[in-house]
Amino acid sequence: MRLLCTTLFTALLSSGIAGSSHAEEKSFYSPVIYIDVENHRILISQLGSVFYIDVPDIARPHMEKLPVSGLVDFVVDWKSDDQMPVLKTWKVKSGESTCMHFNGKECK
Repeated sequence: MRLLCTTLFTALLSSGIAGSSHAEEKSFYSPVIYIDVENHRILISQLGSVFYIDVPDIARPHMEKLPVSGLVDFVVDWKSDDQMPVLKTWKVKSGESTCMHFNGKECK
């Protein structure tokens, strides 16, 4: 019985059913729809849906430099559908910006 419980618990952990903090890295090529400076998030769209990306402390001084309506390649950490994805990097592909590339640490 102990072996069965151990095996089941291990299977649940490896499949993520027992709770996982694993974040999947995803990339979104999207226009910037809205920059919510007060709540530290950016509204983007992908395949007909709109959602916010949470902006971590290190990127907050630069988020207003993104061009609204400009196309940006965002890389985020995506934990689950019920949690807001967290910004890792961006590269502005169209539009004017003083921060064309945020590498997770600094603007270039």
